[in-house]
Amino acid sequence: MKRSYSLTPSYFNFTLFSDCGSLKYVFFSVCLLIYMTIISANVVIILTVCLEKSLHQPMYIFICCLSLNSLYGSAGFFPRFLMDILSDTHFISRPFCFVQMYVIYTYKGHELNILTVMAYDRFVAICHPLHYHSKMTSKMILYLLIFAVLFPVCITAHFLYLASTLPLCGNELHRLFCTTWSVIQLSCVDTTGIGKTGQLLAVAFIFIPSALFFCSGIHLYPLLFVLYTYLRILLVCRRSSSEFKGKALQTCLPHIVTFVNFCISIFCEASLSLYKVNEVNTFVIVFLSLESLIIPPINNPLVYGLKLPQIRGVLSGFLRRR
Repeated sequence: MKRSYSLTPSYFNFTLFSDCGSLKYVFFSVCLLIYMTIISANVVIILTVCLEKSLHQPMYIFICCLSLNSLYGSAGFFPRFLMDILSDTHFISRPFCFVQMYVIYTYKGHELNILTVMAYDRFVAICHPLHYHSKMTSKMILYLLIFAVLFPVCITAHFLYLASTLPLCGNELHRLFCTTWSVIQLSCVDTTGIGKTGQLLAVAFIFIPSALFFCSGIHLYPLLFVLYTYLRILLVCRRSSSEFKGKALQTCLPHIVTFVNFCISIFCEASLSLYKVNEVNTFVIVFLSLESLIIPPINNPLVYGLKLPQIRGVLSGFLRRR
């Protein structure tokens, strides 16, 4: 039962960090190396796509946007996380906490939408190759990217506004970074309504219909659309030559790996909200929290850089010239 008074703290305290002695420098070095790897790998992909004119095509533009989004999400987490590893105190101001939540949640929303847009691009390229250039015009690419960016921004801003108005009776967050659910659990009032609102917004975020994904006269949902596109691609490949199947698999496999990996990482973090933090092992919380912020930003440039021969060829040619 919630208490009837409110302290409305001006800061939060991350209780998951513990005093590791000299080991904290080892953890700091490992995490710093991971962050530098994320920055380097994604910057290489961005520069490769931007500087090579042969890669100025829809698929590579979307890959470049994935890398930009990885840099955006990592910047919202790693600098603060690295500082907390070395620090003896782990306080974060209330405004900065909500800014961190906003960056991390919009990063995840952008990732989901860009992957959905990429599925549409592959669907048109493989199932309607003769109409590809008439459908995937510069204007269409711009509209798709605007949708991918603005929709998560609006949904996240609305939900965080609701969370920020709650009176709080505590300031301890059993997390490595700020999450809405951990803040809502500190509320002095009944949060059933805002919890249901959050669930509805989450469902809307994943399943809201969009006229941008219009195909065969049917309005499709982003998550269902990815499954639909690959079912259609599979049917087309079954009736095609082995050479066509090889080319289709070559361009679709990186996207499938990236999409599945991202869905797993989101599921892992979302599963934390189903349990009371006191009942969950600390190592499990750390692993599930970090998985969605570390694996996708590293996985994306490696998968696309190693699997797509066009990007791999440009990188190999640059290294040979150097």
